[in-house]
Amino acid sequence: MSILKVKKLNKNAKVPFRATKGSAGMDLYACIDEPIIIAPHTIKVIPTGLAIELESENYVAYIFARSGLAIRHGIAPANCVGVIDSDYRGEVCVGLVNQTDNAFTILPEQRIAQLVISPVIIPEIELVDELDDTERGSGGFGSTGKA
Repeated sequence: MSILKVKKLNKNAKVPFRATKGSAGMDLYACIDEPIIIAPHTIKVIPTGLAIELESENYVAYIFARSGLAIRHGIAPANCVGVIDSDYRGEVCVGLVNQTDNAFTILPEQRIAQLVISPVIIPEIELVDELDDTERGSGGFGSTGKA
């Protein structure tokens, strides 16, 4: 069993929480004293009041969108997926972008993102002159279908 060490940097911070037994992600909460308005098409960095320590360099923490915020309100992580490396010990913050034409207000203790812990595979790099052929080859965007 893996251990995620969590340090509260702010007494009001909420510890990440899995909403259901089957949830892959743990909810992250806004650790703010007053509401923060995210204007249309802008980014705000929202603190969680937490720092984390992953068990080893064989793990990474990812910050993903909460589907309700993203789909219903157009509020999602600005960098699509945040990456927290195993050696980072600073505050976990979430850059949120408002992708709509309407302002959106983040409230204190609002769930703002999901934290997912995953194993990391660091391969050895082998520089080669050729790669194996495949049926797809170098076909890129849209090469496997019409949509």
